[in-house]
Amino acid sequence: MFKRQVLLECVSALLILLFVYASLSKFLDFHTFYKEMNNQPLPDSWTPFLVWFIPLMEIGISVSLIFERTRLLGFYGALVVMGLFTIYTGIVLMHFFPYVPCSCGGVIKRLTWTQHLILNLFFVAISIVGVVIQTRKRFTNISITNKQNSFV
Repeated sequence: MFKRQVLLECVSALLILLFVYASLSKFLDFHTFYKEMNNQPLPDSWTPFLVWFIPLMEIGISVSLIFERTRLLGFYGALVVMGLFTIYTGIVLMHFFPYVPCSCGGVIKRLTWTQHLILNLFFVAISIVGVVIQTRKRFTNISITNKQNSFV
C-alpha cells in the first residue's frame, strides 16, 4: 500500500510539473504562443479562445492533481489531454499537414517530433497508472468504509 501511495505521489508530481511548466511557458511568451496558435491547422477564429483555454486547462488539471478529492478527475484530464496531444503528434509525424505547426513552449519546443511523441506516450502511460492506482485506492476505501458501517 505504501509503495502505491509513493508511486501515486510521484506520478501526480510529474504531471503537475509538466502542466504547470507548459502553461507558464505559454503565458510568459504569450505573444509567440498566440502567433503559433494561428499557425495551427485550425480556424484562426478559434485562437482567442484556445490561447486562454489550453493553459488554464493545464493549470486546472495541475490543481486537481494536488487534492485527494479531485485527483482521479485530474488523472483523467491528464490522460485525455496527453492522449489528444499524442494523436496530434502522430498526425504531424505522418505528414498529414502541408507544414509542421508547433505551439510548444520552453524546452519542449527543442524536441524533435519523434522525441515529442515518446515524451507524450510516457505521460499517457503514467496518466493511466495514476487512473488505475487512484481508482483502486478509491474502491478500497469505499469497500473498507462499507464494511465498517455494516458492523455499526
